[in-house]
Amino acid sequence: MRFNKGKLFVVSAPSGAGKTTLCNRLLGRFDTIGYSVSYTTRKPRHDETDTEDYYFVDETAFKGMIDRDEFLEWAQVHGNYYGTSRIRVEEILGTGRDVLLDIDPKGARQLREKLDYGIYIFITAPSMKDLRTRLVNRRTESEEIMKVRLDNAREEIRHIHEYDYIIVNSEINKATNELEAVYIAEHLKADTIETIEDIMEVD
Repeated sequence: MRFNKGKLFVVSAPSGAGKTTLCNRLLGRFDTIGYSVSYTTRKPRHDETDTEDYYFVDETAFKGMIDRDEFLEWAQVHGNYYGTSRIRVEEILGTGRDVLLDIDPKGARQLREKLDYGIYIFITAPSMKDLRTRLVNRRTESEEIMKVRLDNAREEIRHIHEYDYIIVNSEINKATNELEAVYIAEHLKADTIETIEDIMEVD
């Protein structure tokens, strides 16, 4: 499937909602999407790779990028900094491809204030109990960090009305289909068609 205009898709979720898995599935399904790898001062988890999952940098380097206005958005979350490279996003959009951003609600709020375009998607689990179970099963955070993440999740969920779409990830395949449906639907809107010849032959 070919699309005529690149779009910016912004996906947010509380920790444990399955955002990364769903984003990876969407990227694997459509070659029309480019993923903008974020920068972070967080230490990599055992299954994460530098430059693929994140650009892992120290706090001094990150703050230098802030001073040089290299981030389209940035935020401090759970005690660590996260940011989206302005140049990387502009490079992908410049090729006519879509851009997928996997960012927290604070960063999404900054983007809405700066940009007059973008599709915002919020992914959540069916319940706070389910979120906690997923975080426990992940076995990557201490009990103290999990409490911080769950407290933050309660606050983040209060902002779901700011998003264009809400996906409740109760079952991964169903949620995947819903995310793909959002992606396709956004490219079927009339304002994505520049000329009638883009979609049909005209005598």
